[in-house]
Amino acid sequence: MEKAITPPKFSNTRKLQWGMASFGGALISGIYASLLPIFYVDYLGLVENAAIIYYVQIIYLIVNAVNDPIFGIISDRSRAKKGRRIPFMRYTAPFLALTFILVWFAPSRSEGDWSIFWWMVITTCLYDTSYTIIFLVYSALLPEITEDEHERTSLNVFAQFFGLIGTVFGFIIPDLFRNQSRFLLLMSMVLVGIVGMALILYTTYKFKERPEFTVVDKPLGFFDAIRETFKHKDFLIVVAANFMGILIQSLIIGSLFYVADYVVQQSTIILLIFVFIPLLLGIWVTPKLIKKWGVVKSDQILLIIGGSGLILLFIVTEWDVLALVYISIAISSIGFVGPLIFTNVLFAQCADDDELKTGVRREAMFFGVNALLTKPAQSIAIIIPTALLDLANFIPHPLGEDPVLDQPAAAIFAIRLFIGLIPGIALILAAIILRYYGIKGAYWEGVQSQILILHEEKHQKLEKMEKGLNNS
Repeated sequence: MEKAITPPKFSNTRKLQWGMASFGGALISGIYASLLPIFYVDYLGLVENAAIIYYVQIIYLIVNAVNDPIFGIISDRSRAKKGRRIPFMRYTAPFLALTFILVWFAPSRSEGDWSIFWWMVITTCLYDTSYTIIFLVYSALLPEITEDEHERTSLNVFAQFFGLIGTVFGFIIPDLFRNQSRFLLLMSMVLVGIVGMALILYTTYKFKERPEFTVVDKPLGFFDAIRETFKHKDFLIVVAANFMGILIQSLIIGSLFYVADYVVQQSTIILLIFVFIPLLLGIWVTPKLIKKWGVVKSDQILLIIGGSGLILLFIVTEWDVLALVYISIAISSIGFVGPLIFTNVLFAQCADDDELKTGVRREAMFFGVNALLTKPAQSIAIIIPTALLDLANFIPHPLGEDPVLDQPAAAIFAIRLFIGLIPGIALILAAIILRYYGIKGAYWEGVQSQILILHEEKHQKLEKMEKGLNNS
């Protein structure tokens, strides 16, 4: 039997450096997710022509269906000297900043709804493609740099912690400017794009890839890679649960401004406190939960808690009792910890299990297919509020003016639906789906032992190949 290698360990400084890319990406994506729905539906008044939103989301779905698995395969098959992950992050970061900035320079309705349509289609699809490339390979890099589950979880905790901070700023920054002037909002978006890009670039210069996966592994063919991915039952189970998680996150993030403006009629900052404080504290508890219950059961417990909180938020009919609203939001935010921390850990387990079966390390394909199957949740999260508010005769207001508080009762009920009941049911469904996940217990312990032996064999092959080149 081959001697197993010792999985790499990382200091807190290194974990902080790992988290900076997540911070930069979340700063950008947090603003994109929180501001985009209300920017187009309310500020630009497209609720009066909701078909524009639907058409854009259909095209967006098609683009998402293509770019994620394609770039996953391209990354897995790359043989660049600097690696198959980091170069994609480094050279795409400027394009992410540029496309994010352009989204907010959309024309006004006075220039025609179809002008807005084409602007939305081009900028959002280019933005999503850039974001996909960077954070597809960032996610794929995590399981490669260490086999140790504790280290993977710890690195992901740092990534998600700083990602959450970035998301908080993603609410605070537009909230400071969205009701003032369009010019100030646009200038803040330019600054955010530049800062986010710089933080992503910082991480790419602090980590190196393990060359044995680039040099030694022989990639699967395009169709073989797709077939083997869809044959992995446990991977598909995680994807199904993750679909629910993404739908919930997108619905909640995209709805908080509605709750702040039209329900509690208070500053968004207060809502953010009750959403993000439990999240920021909860992610540091996840390593202890894993030690006690394992990854899957811990995830299920948090999902059920979160789903119960969201359903309670819907049941609370007396919205003027603000304490009940805020308590429900705080309970529900605990449930978001599970999808944030445990999903990538579960995908790493699937990648380890798959490598033992195929002999090839191919995380990017897994994350690409995951995105293919789950990205529609982001579009659905925009369509649901748009459709419900359209049916409820919601009254929009232009950017820079005060919200119209005298809304129909149906509009307030619609907000309660897409902020409470719908995502609450989705969270509980995610917990039920994870009951069928099989990489756990004794089976997972066997995978961990075998994967270390396999990686030692690959490392030795790499050394022999390098000696052969040096001797030739």
